Amino acid sequence: MTNFIFSLCNILILFFWFLIIFFPKFSFTVKILKFPWVPIFIGFFYSYFIILSGVFRDFDFTSLEGITELFKKATPESAAAGWLHYLAFDFWVACWIVRHSQKKELSHGLIILPLLGTFMLGPVGLILYAMIFLFKNSKK
Repeated sequence: MTNFIFSLCNILILFFWFLIIFFPKFSFTVKILKFPWVPIFIGFFYSYFIILSGVFRDFDFTSLEGITELFKKATPESAAAGWLHYLAFDFWVACWIVRHSQKKELSHGLIILPLLGTFMLGPVGLILYAMIFLFKNSKK
């Protein structure tokens, strides 16, 4: 079941990324952008994997050594939970980037690279977007 849910989330998220990158004004995409439906959907499976993995038992989340130990003792469920955490929040950030850029009337073409950066490297895409936004704003 772990592999099936993991694969399902990985496949579905690609579809939603495709929509926000290439069809941001499509009516279905607008609904996805307005409310975090996709991260909530992924969040249910994340919660399921967290419960199954027992990740909160006897782990120290306050030190780098504790986090390292958590990774060393990873199970398929805890690894899936970690990955789904990335999928949910990176997508949420990408939705925010699209909404913010539309509100600020930036060309969608300008934010494709930051969206791809967010898809692949999370915070790097957000940094790219901030740089583009600040650069465009400084020219006004």
